[in-house]
Amino acid sequence: MKPGKDVIDRSGLGARFWEKKPLAKLSQKEWEALCDGCGKCCLNKLEDEVSGEVALTRVACRLLDDSSCRCAQYPIRHQFVPECIVLKPDNLDTHAYWMPQTCAYRLLWQGKPLPEWHPLLTGTPESVHEAGVSVRGWTVSEFEIAEEDWEDHIIDEPLG
Repeated sequence: MKPGKDVIDRSGLGARFWEKKPLAKLSQKEWEALCDGCGKCCLNKLEDEVSGEVALTRVACRLLDDSSCRCAQYPIRHQFVPECIVLKPDNLDTHAYWMPQTCAYRLLWQGKPLPEWHPLLTGTPESVHEAGVSVRGWTVSEFEIAEEDWEDHIIDEPLG
């Protein structure tokens, strides 16, 4: 994929639709357009069993394309990673806590605005990378790091 090419169809959407509609009323196209393309949701996470605190690691799902920050098999990802979550308005309340702090879905669910670098505000998918909040170029594959060593790869959140 060429830098700057948006794989998410953001054409024909209403101006600032996310401010006018509740998440549960968004069309599928509007819902998908909320994704900023950072790739952080595809990072493996560690959850403390006592505190419930979630830490992101730089250990990426086997399907994450590190250069595009996109799933290489998005339409059929469950064939390869059955536990991959399909985030929807009706399950956001049980999944938002582990989503990245800068994630549009999490922010809107919390009643917060989109960050200024979000592609829906800038008009370019590169803005997330230019802002330094994507995982472009710095992940390691889950095939390269043993699960017991993931703790050595915890990252600070949010990035940028």
